[in-house]
Amino acid sequence: MDTQRILNKLGIEELNMMQQETANAIHYSSNDVLVLSPTGSGKTLAYLLPIVEKMKSDIDEIQAVVIVPGRELALQSQQVLANMGCGLRSLALYGGRPTMDEHRQIVKIRPHIIFSTPGRLNDHLDKGNVCSDNVEWIVIDEFDKCLEMGFRNEMAKAIERLSNAKRRVLMSATDAEEIPAFVNMGKVSKIDFLIDDEQVSDRVGINIVRSPQKDKLDTLQCLLRSFGDKSTIVFLNFRESVERIEEYLKSLGFSTSAFHGGLEQVQREAALYMFSNGSSNVLIATDLASRGLDIPDVENIVHYHLPLGEDAYIHRVGRTARWDAIGKTYFILGPEEYIPEYVEGEHSDFSIPTRLPSPALPKMVTLYIGKGKKDKISKVDIVGFLCKKGGLDKKDIGKIDIKERYCYVAISRKCRKAVLEKTQGEKIKGVKTLVEVVK
Repeated sequence: MDTQRILNKLGIEELNMMQQETANAIHYSSNDVLVLSPTGSGKTLAYLLPIVEKMKSDIDEIQAVVIVPGRELALQSQQVLANMGCGLRSLALYGGRPTMDEHRQIVKIRPHIIFSTPGRLNDHLDKGNVCSDNVEWIVIDEFDKCLEMGFRNEMAKAIERLSNAKRRVLMSATDAEEIPAFVNMGKVSKIDFLIDDEQVSDRVGINIVRSPQKDKLDTLQCLLRSFGDKSTIVFLNFRESVERIEEYLKSLGFSTSAFHGGLEQVQREAALYMFSNGSSNVLIATDLASRGLDIPDVENIVHYHLPLGEDAYIHRVGRTARWDAIGKTYFILGPEEYIPEYVEGEHSDFSIPTRLPSPALPKMVTLYIGKGKKDKISKVDIVGFLCKKGGLDKKDIGKIDIKERYCYVAISRKCRKAVLEKTQGEKIKGVKTLVEVVK
C-alpha cells in the first residue's frame, strides 16, 4: 500500500504527530495501542492507515471490527476508508433498520472491515451473520463515549466472542483512567496527545455577549448576523430548544440545520452534510454534535445554554479549536447568568455592532438525487450528469455523498435554478431520477 498515494487522494500533505505516532505504534509493534487525542485530530485515519496496510485483500472475510458508539461515526469512518481508495470493502452496521437487510449486504459485499455499534454487532454475532474466525483487529473508537452511553455489557459480550483477535486499539477523546478488564488488553503502547484545560484556553478566544432579556433569541440572531457567512455551531441543552430556535432563525431568513438525538437518521445525516458542505452556515445542536463527528472548519461556537459541566465545555469548544486551529467561542449570558468557574483563560465582552447585515446566504446549496449505490451510481456519474445535462462547470460542484438509495451533491447557489430546470425528466445512467434542492 502506498501511504503517500492515499494521503494525496485525501488531499493531505503529511500526517500530524499524533497520526504518525499512532501509525508507528500499530505498524511496528505487537503491543495493543491506546490513543488519547482530542476530537477532530484525525484519529480515524490514524488507526486505519496501518491496519489497512496489514490486512489481506485477497481474503474475503472480516479481518477488522471497529466498535463505535453511534451510527454517525460508523458511517463517517466507513467514508474515510472509502475515500482512501485502498480497495478494501467495508460496511457500517447500526440499529434503526432490519438486521436482515444488513445480512444481505454482508453476504453480497463480503466486507474486510465492519464499523458497528455494540448492540448491532451482537445481533449479527448471535444470528451467525458475522464470522469472527478471521478477525485479527478490534478497534473501539470513542471508547470513553461507549462507556458513558452504557455499552459496557454489550462491548464485553462482543469482545469475548471475537476471541481470535490478536490486536486491540482503543481511541478516546478523554483520559482513560481505567481500562475495564473485559477489553483484555495485553502490553499497551499509550499515545497521549490530550490537551489540558490551559491549552484549550490558549487556543480559544472566549467572548461574553450580554443579553438584556432572559429570552436570548434576539441577542442570538444579532450575533449570528454579525458573523456573516462564517460557519457556526449554536449549542443548547434540550431537543425542544433546538427545534424552537431553528424555527425562529429560519423565519428570519437564516440558513440553518438542526441536529439532536430525536431526529430520524436521514434527517441527522442531511443536517451534517449541509453544514459540512457549506449549504448551511449555522448548525443548531445539542451536545450530541460535540463529539465523534467529522465537522471541519467551524469558526464560531455559541453557548446559548451554558454547558452542563467542564467536560461538555471542552468537547464543545473542541469543535472549533481543532488540533492546531484557533477558534472563537461565545457565551450568551442572560441578566442572572455568569460564566462558569471552569472556563479558564482571559475573556472579553463582545459588543454586537448596531448596524447589521441581513442573514448571510451560503455559497452552496444541496441537491438530492434519487439514485445511489444500489443503482451503481459513482461520483464520476454524478459529475457527468450535472455537467452534461445540468450545464454545470466542474468548479461549481462541491462535496458529493452517495448513499444506498440516493445521494447529496453540493452545487453553487447561483446555479441551482438552471440545474433544476435542465435536469427535469433527464436520465442518469439511462434511468430517470428525481433532482431537487434539500431544504
